[in-house]
Amino acid sequence: MTDDVDAQASFAFEGNWRAYAPIAFTNLLLTIVTLGIYRFWATARTRRYLWANTRFIDDWLEWTGTGKELFLGFLMVLVLIGLPFLFLQFGAQALILQGHAALAGVLTIVAAFIIFYFSGVARFRALRYRLSRTWWHGIRGGSDDAGWGYGVHYMWRTLLGYLPLGLLIPWSMMSLWNRRMNRMSFGSEPFVAHGRARPLIGRFLLFYLAPILFVVLAVAMAGTYGGHLAGVRVTSSFPPFLRVIAFLVIFVGVYVLLGLIALAYYAAFLREAIDNLTLGGLQFSFEANTDDWLALFFGDVALVIGTLGIGAIFLEYRHWKFFITHMGAAGEIYTDQLTQSQTRTDRHGEGLLDAFDVGAF
Repeated sequence: MTDDVDAQASFAFEGNWRAYAPIAFTNLLLTIVTLGIYRFWATARTRRYLWANTRFIDDWLEWTGTGKELFLGFLMVLVLIGLPFLFLQFGAQALILQGHAALAGVLTIVAAFIIFYFSGVARFRALRYRLSRTWWHGIRGGSDDAGWGYGVHYMWRTLLGYLPLGLLIPWSMMSLWNRRMNRMSFGSEPFVAHGRARPLIGRFLLFYLAPILFVVLAVAMAGTYGGHLAGVRVTSSFPPFLRVIAFLVIFVGVYVLLGLIALAYYAAFLREAIDNLTLGGLQFSFEANTDDWLALFFGDVALVIGTLGIGAIFLEYRHWKFFITHMGAAGEIYTDQLTQSQTRTDRHGEGLLDAFDVGAF
């Protein structure tokens, strides 16, 4: 059977915060009582609710992952990565005390590159795991790629992005997104991603203009520091205390401005990435603009501050609702040809994700 899919009606979220509140508060209390151990089961409960209230075309999503899988994944990371890393750290300290500082430096660099490598693997395997536990029409996603090669690409593409003063970061981010998604599938259909970095360059270059503006304004305030900046005499008619206040305002303002620019850049990045993502006959889209992201961000801040931090338990709900509300898909889907995925399924969850604190998207 072929279904014609309308972008506006393809995704819908029908949960509400009142129904989610008992889950959120119970998760919080049990996580506190168990000294954090319950958070793996809390994550599974949250996802079951969010997925169950998310409709894609004509059926609801289903989350089949368990807290036990997430917990076992975390334990695996402790054994396979955590213990060797501690050995390297304490070994480096012992070598320094014995006068082998150069060898200790080599061990520290090795440890840093190990973390760097596994951060990339974590991003890949987290997405693979989430797709393998997401079901729709009795069909799941996944990948046969274990992600070890992606870790290498993550390292050199990220380093290359930062080397020329960070100017290739948009290329690095988009190329890694494409590589990750192009190795995923849902059912028998592969994802195809071909996002471009060029449309992102304009917003990204604002990061360079903001610091320049800061330098120009700092020159005007240079009288605060004796009237010299880089050997140039600068005079100012403002009283010293006003120059200090103005300098602090500018300093804080630049960091706030950089944060807002980053948000605008990420909004453009996600639109470009998802707008150029297909699955079979489906073309995905993401409609959230910078204003939508700003509303989400300041809403999060107001919620957390206004509830003295307790409202943080609703952030995952808010972010999932935001994502689904702005997602779209158009085209045709051949449900009779979308057979079950033959990709492998992990027996454990996102241990690397938890260890390195990175997300799937």
